[in-house]
Formats: sequence, structure tokens, C-alpha cells
Amino acid sequence: MTRTEITPSPTVTPRSEEQIAARVKALEAMLIEKGIMTTDAVDRLAEIYENEVGPQLGAKVVAKAWTDPAFRERLLADASAACAELEIGGLQGEDMVVVENTDTVHNTIVCTLCSCYPWPVLGLPPNWYKAPAYRSRIVRQPRAVLREDFGLDVPDSVEIRVWDSSSELRYWVLPQRPADTEGLSEEELAGLVTRDAMIGVGQPLHPGR
Repeated sequence: MTRTEITPSPTVTPRSEEQIAARVKALEAMLIEKGIMTTDAVDRLAEIYENEVGPQLGAKVVAKAWTDPAFRERLLADASAACAELEIGGLQGEDMVVVENTDTVHNTIVCTLCSCYPWPVLGLPPNWYKAPAYRSRIVRQPRAVLREDFGLDVPDSVEIRVWDSSSELRYWVLPQRPADTEGLSEEELAGLVTRDAMIGVGQPLHPGR
């Protein structure tokens, strides 16, 4: 875990969504043409990460923790076991650790060596999470990176803690529950939880957004 800020380093301009989509389509066509995968297999893989594994499952866990204090305590004590109570787990989620945002602490996640990431609750890592610029700079200048690259301005009065995931431990964030959400159901609360909030580079949505 790192909490220091040092000198700035230049960021790498991310590829546009159109460029990424074109590369994905080209890779998909090549795999199908070479007989490595079928169209049905590609569709099934996409369905798994859209509906069965991904941020919507993490959002479900967060909403449960927001409404059930006992579950929240179990989640913070043993995230993998608590997620298993909701039948959420599997590959890359065997040893997960959840860190909680508070009024005085904001947590952010990185993997400085590669792209270790809790797949069962967050799906596949975004491209920027794997980029050398993010991996190197977030541990040295977290406040600046959050503000400049993600539009998240963390007050100076709030401590930023950067957690370095590895193949042994994969961290993710329990964000703070937004204000004025007391009357919302767990399902409605889950709809406010974003992937970026669970990585610590964003905040949950507010009702009505």
C-alpha cells in the first residue's frame, strides 16, 4: 500500500472507443477465421461478462453492505466469503479484500506490476487500468491523477490510500453511500454504484442521475 505523492509524469493518451472497438472486431474475426472460436462462443463469452460476471455483481454487494450492517462487517473482514453468501465468486476472486471509503479516507486501487483485478465483482479491467501511465503515476500522485484524469477532486482534508493488488490479494472499494437515498431499495441502490466507484477513481451516482 502506498500513500505518497512525488513528481508528475506525463500520461499516455488513451485510445478512443472507436479504435478499441475496431481492434476487438478484427481480433474476433481472426479467431473465428482460424477456427479458434466460433461465433456462438464469442456471443456466450460476451453474455457471461455482461450478465453473469461484472460490475453489476459488485454493485449488488455494495448495496447489500449499505443496507445490512452485519453483512458490511463480514465483507470488510473477509470479502471473498461474504461475496460467496450471494453466490458471487470464482476465478480471480479467490482472495479479495474490500477497503471502505469514509469521510476522512478515500481508497484507490491499482496493480503496479500488471493488471490483477477482482473479476467476479468488477468484470474485466478497463484499458486505462492496465496502462503504464496509470499504474506508475497513481501511486506517486494519486490526488492529481484522480482530479486530472477522472475528474474526481478529493479534498485535501481527506487522506488518499492507494492499494496495490497482486495475484495473492485483489482489492476493491466499498464506496460511501450517497446522501438522500434512505428510501431506496437494494436494487435501486445498486443502480447508483459504478465500476469506477469500486476502483476508487469515481463516486457513486446520486438519485435522479
